[in-house]
Amino acid sequence: MSLLRLRAVLRGPGGLRGPGIPWRIFRSYSSASTKEKANRNGPCERTELLEVLKARAKQLQGSNVPEVTVSKVELAALDNDKYQEAVVPGPKEKQPIPRAQGHGLARSSSWAKRLQKEMYSQQPKMKQELGSAASQLGLENQAKAEATPKTKAMKSSKIPKTKAATAWNQSSGSPQNKPRVVEVKGAAEMKRPQRMPKDKSNQQVLQQTIQANLECFLSLQQAEEAERYLLLCHSSPVKRNVLDVGAFNTVMRIWARKGSLNRLDRLFSILEAAGLQPNLDSYAVALECTGRSQSPPKAILRYLQQLNSSGFHVDELFQKCLFEEDEKEMVLRAIRTVQPNYQLPPPPSPKICKSSLLQDFYSRETMGSYPKLDFSVKELQERFQQQLRMELKNTVTIESVEAAKPLTPQAIKARELLGTLRSQWRDAILQALQSSKRSMARPKRMSKYNVLYPYLCLLPDEEYVDIMLQILNDLSPQGESLAVLARELGSKVYDRYIIQRKLRSGQLEKVQQIYESYIQLLAKDSQPKQYLPREYWEKLVAEAGFGPSLNLKTCSWPCVLLMRLGMHMLELLVKAVKVPRNILNRRLESKPIPVLYHVYSFYSNWQVGLIRPHPIFSQLVSNAAETTLTFNSSAMPMLCPPVPWTSPTFGAFVLNDTKLMRFMDDTTHHQLLLEQCPLVNLHPVLDALNQLGNCAWKINQPVLDIIISIFNDKGDEKLDIPPPLSEAPKPPTPPGNSSMWSKSFKHEVFLCKKKAAEMHSLRMDALYKLSIANYVRDKVFWFPHNMDFRGRTYPCPPYFNHLGNDVTRAILLFAEGRPLGPKGLDWLKIHLINLTGLKKKNALQERLEYANEIMEDILDSADHPLTGRKWWMDTDEPWQALACCMEIAKASRSPDPAAYISHFPVHQDGSCNGLQHYAALGRDLSGAASVNLVPCGLPQDVYSAVAQQVEEFRKKDAERGLKIAQVLQGFISRKVVKQTVMTVVYGVTRYGGRLQIEKRLKEIDEFPEEYLWEASHYLVKQVFNSIKEMFSATRDIQNWLTESAKLIAQSGRTVEWVTPLGLPIIQPYYRSRSTVLNCGMQRLSVKTSNGSQKPDTVKQKNAFPPNFIHSLDSTHMMLTALHCLRKGLTFVSVHDCYWTHALTVDVMNQVCRQQFVALHSEKILQDLSEFMLEKYCSSSSSSTEPIAHWQKRLKEQLSNVPSTGEFNLKQVMDSTYFFS
Repeated sequence: MSLLRLRAVLRGPGGLRGPGIPWRIFRSYSSASTKEKANRNGPCERTELLEVLKARAKQLQGSNVPEVTVSKVELAALDNDKYQEAVVPGPKEKQPIPRAQGHGLARSSSWAKRLQKEMYSQQPKMKQELGSAASQLGLENQAKAEATPKTKAMKSSKIPKTKAATAWNQSSGSPQNKPRVVEVKGAAEMKRPQRMPKDKSNQQVLQQTIQANLECFLSLQQAEEAERYLLLCHSSPVKRNVLDVGAFNTVMRIWARKGSLNRLDRLFSILEAAGLQPNLDSYAVALECTGRSQSPPKAILRYLQQLNSSGFHVDELFQKCLFEEDEKEMVLRAIRTVQPNYQLPPPPSPKICKSSLLQDFYSRETMGSYPKLDFSVKELQERFQQQLRMELKNTVTIESVEAAKPLTPQAIKARELLGTLRSQWRDAILQALQSSKRSMARPKRMSKYNVLYPYLCLLPDEEYVDIMLQILNDLSPQGESLAVLARELGSKVYDRYIIQRKLRSGQLEKVQQIYESYIQLLAKDSQPKQYLPREYWEKLVAEAGFGPSLNLKTCSWPCVLLMRLGMHMLELLVKAVKVPRNILNRRLESKPIPVLYHVYSFYSNWQVGLIRPHPIFSQLVSNAAETTLTFNSSAMPMLCPPVPWTSPTFGAFVLNDTKLMRFMDDTTHHQLLLEQCPLVNLHPVLDALNQLGNCAWKINQPVLDIIISIFNDKGDEKLDIPPPLSEAPKPPTPPGNSSMWSKSFKHEVFLCKKKAAEMHSLRMDALYKLSIANYVRDKVFWFPHNMDFRGRTYPCPPYFNHLGNDVTRAILLFAEGRPLGPKGLDWLKIHLINLTGLKKKNALQERLEYANEIMEDILDSADHPLTGRKWWMDTDEPWQALACCMEIAKASRSPDPAAYISHFPVHQDGSCNGLQHYAALGRDLSGAASVNLVPCGLPQDVYSAVAQQVEEFRKKDAERGLKIAQVLQGFISRKVVKQTVMTVVYGVTRYGGRLQIEKRLKEIDEFPEEYLWEASHYLVKQVFNSIKEMFSATRDIQNWLTESAKLIAQSGRTVEWVTPLGLPIIQPYYRSRSTVLNCGMQRLSVKTSNGSQKPDTVKQKNAFPPNFIHSLDSTHMMLTALHCLRKGLTFVSVHDCYWTHALTVDVMNQVCRQQFVALHSEKILQDLSEFMLEKYCSSSSSSTEPIAHWQKRLKEQLSNVPSTGEFNLKQVMDSTYFFS
């Protein structure tokens, strides 16, 4: 997430986030004491009071119990009880459970002695050993005081001995294994028993939390704390259920790094006694420890024999395990201690994708050398170093393109003041953070933030301060949702932690080493190589041999943890940052006041907490008129070719963590699917993403300069250049007392504020894009790509990329230039007319002739864009049209236009691409003709055809005397039905379609307003009927997909399928649940949905048809990208809009059609049916249980694949307007 966010205030005050965030966070009650809030929140406050009374009742009951039975009381987890309840809510207990409440030794001595006696009497038993260790760990506070918060191993703080102390006997006499003593005071504060989670969702979050905590200890090298926490979790019935061998492996890794074999042996024994089977990673860790501690051969042989008896082979350690730092070398050293002649297994021979669609592509016989970039090895090495420096800094500060205001004495003074204040704030935040950490580390009753302590030690203190100051600097005057800021703070810490892990594991050094060799594939002064980027990188990794693995397994932090960490940092920021009240007005008293304050705003029926800056701070920032913007390094285009994708977890940026597949928070099914999928099946998708990311770009400087000049001259809404806030409509003057304000006046004020917020959002968006473009104006850059869960591809940098609007696309050029060739200039002219939208129904030749007729206007636009006739301004895409005019002018004026080197991208658009896929799937003859799958002299316009069909229905109804049909006479046009026709294929409902048509009818001034609802209701019905008649096979397929998804979701499963390229897909639509977080500032209820919840049947059903079609259009695009690579073309796409040089448009068109025919020649629907029958309806032959009724229905539904028509797919090859 970038440091700079658009502060759209489209939902009222406060800039609340809506659809942009997959989870919604709201406050369920407020402690504010206004009458309005009291009335509104009465029931909520009564609920809160009830909760307090219940808690007090339990407390009183607990204090009346003289002795607590140990077997019935769970030991306190590392997490506090509130946190645990938020993560793992359980059913309400009918009987309150007695709870120890004492804070001194007297009250707890009775049961403590009993606990001590029981531990000593049963210590030989393994089960009781676990209980004993866990008991001790529960009594000992988990947060240890640290001398310095560095990533080195931290010493445990000394704990006073007491009479009731218990010793943990160890077999070894090493200093690490001396008996340890604990104070019983903390034991008296045991929490009530944890209850079993009701559903898998709680278990998943709990498992993530435990693993994240253990990895945190691993990063800090806190072996003792990690082991205590692990055994504590093991003593809890709830947590034991979710503990897996991976948790034990994490703790054993810490001991292995220390070479402590005794401690590792003990954990290995506990692991097996717990009923868990050691896996390959367990043996790798054990052997690493023996190698590091140079253990005797007997110990090594014991583990090697156990490895073999578990069914593993020693070679698998090096083939399947992931290593960090020198772990691989230590494992090898151990093995060679007992087998001196052991040799590493040779790297596996590369697997070749067997997809029938790509047999030619992956054939070595037809493979040519990979195309070179126009850079030398040395230049690419320098660019890599620039990119690495940028990512290591985490942020990039650039100059804004906003016209610099004259530097007034007021601005100079404001900047000096801000500089002084920021320096003071940095010290104050650092002091507050360190004080907070000291407080957490003190041995005392566990506070709700103790669980966060290790997470506040992962980075140097200064980095936490930097993150908090960045949030402060980016806060808009309207403020931001407290939950959004908390989430962002937590996410920033996580991102930096991942980078720290990569640095510490030695991954960066290895990436640098391999990238230097990888450059040989791309540099113009190196030998040609017949490898794809992925293949060449994999070859170099295999040759590198030792060192860390590049695919490090990272445990994502659960949303609840990120929120808690962010909330704690936000509270520190709010408390620490203050400003003198009289800083702008010396007549006021010099009293420090908070810079940030916490307020509430209503969002629907919920109160939402906001953080707003004090007006004094906003005024100071405004006066300073600073001219810089700060972005995350991942928000910027790359300055070197991206690291190629080689797996679902490795690729794109050098250091910044990037997912291959974008997915919503806490939804992990996609990642699991990708990890379980054989890597060879993902090769086509990875290679396509690499090909898109390897396209080099540069800036069209003349167009950028014109856009910036208009941007700084009050903008121009007609040209999509947002005006500044100074141009926003001014709210009317209030008529006296606020009690006298009329409803219409209030509404007018609201509209003015809403418009101002929208203008601010759009202005900021344009400012970011133009500033980034200006920053790279003299550079060559790249956009690494990833994809969404359907396989649709997107550039990773979020602000400035070729998927942007007309303004953004106009300032982008291919860095590689190619001569126009004999037809290139004609294609530029046709492309220009396509951008104007003036000749959509005309043949290509007619468009070319029209371009030649208006050549004078084209040249005038190029020469005098702002002072001439301005023909370019009256087009559909004015800025791209202007850029094209300039390119045509240069080419036509060159001595030989065919030899003119052009960098300009020419586009070819699919004709209602979703319907094209439906028509091809169903071999629908009439539908295929409507969407240009059939050759025709003129382009067929499906929207006009539907409008014509609707008009025929209307005429018949009007003749029968239907009033609304008569009213609609003369109002049915292509524009009225276009949006609905376009979105029918993507699952729009009749309700949504009616709203679309109503909006279009409102735009017609002559249409009678009183008939809007009735007319839109009638028209949407006729549009659906027309499409059903024109695309009969399309509706049959859509209905089959919808009904299949409905039955699958009703059975409690999510809809999954595999694309023809082998990409596994799962729909991430689940019922959401709320998790309540009791934070210091306010109580948050976080709505999340993840794969452990039941599927959302309605979303699963409605989304399947459009998502399935999107997965097909992405497959077609990837096939086209890969085959264009084989033809030596530059190719990028914006979904169903394909870009290449003017010289190669004809070749791209041919490839595009070939791949569409090849794709739809596969048995797509039949394969889908077979896959789903196997996944959802298969039952073992030995099973004697009767087949459920739902399973029978689903089997019948999936088996009944829609029949296909007579359309001959090969006709697409000769269709000029299929893509044009």
